[in-house]
Amino acid sequence: MPSELLPNFANSPRTISIYRCNWEKDVMSNDGVNVQRRRFLTVSTTVVGAVGVVGAAVPFIGSWNPSAKAEAAGAPVKVNIANLEPDSMLSVEWRGFPIFIVRRSEQTLEGIRKLTGQVADPESTEYPDQQPAYAQNPIRARDEHPQIMVFKAICTHLGCVPQYWDVNHPTDRDEWYGGFFCPCHGSMFDMAGRVFKGVPAPSNLEVPPYYYESDSVLVIGLDSEGAAA
Repeated sequence: MPSELLPNFANSPRTISIYRCNWEKDVMSNDGVNVQRRRFLTVSTTVVGAVGVVGAAVPFIGSWNPSAKAEAAGAPVKVNIANLEPDSMLSVEWRGFPIFIVRRSEQTLEGIRKLTGQVADPESTEYPDQQPAYAQNPIRARDEHPQIMVFKAICTHLGCVPQYWDVNHPTDRDEWYGGFFCPCHGSMFDMAGRVFKGVPAPSNLEVPPYYYESDSVLVIGLDSEGAAA
């Protein structure tokens, strides 16, 4: 979009609108994946539920760029999650990375607890710097809203964007309660972003700093109001 059409925002957390985004497919070759060719396309306003998302556009929350300097510094992103349904997800961009936000149902949380023996790092202790201390737990969420999961949608193997597979999606796993599949090399993560054993990805999906301004407004990029990112 031409820069003259962009509004002039201050460097405060950005209020954002809801869009649908098609992730451009990674360029494949016999040698693997060219992860340098990934970009984002913003299309139309919506939030898509969990069912049948494979092969469909991933929900995307776009936001006006407050300034190039603020963007480079990682300006916080403010998201209204009031309309996010159970077992649905949406996405925002923060510091140039896609961030997935998922509202998990009670049934999904129960399923996560059953997978302790199947994931490589169930308590997120092997790589403690990959999430804030408040997300270093089996469900990888803050205590005040345990149903909400926030994570960087970048596979920890080679940086591809994983796909959301709901509980009804066929897999070769004996137990599947929904999760994320990386189409590049087959890594799989549960609904807490924890990596399953025996896949190429070495670690769980990263969790960015975030806090709740209210029950319906999530701020990504800060641990608390006024804190540094």
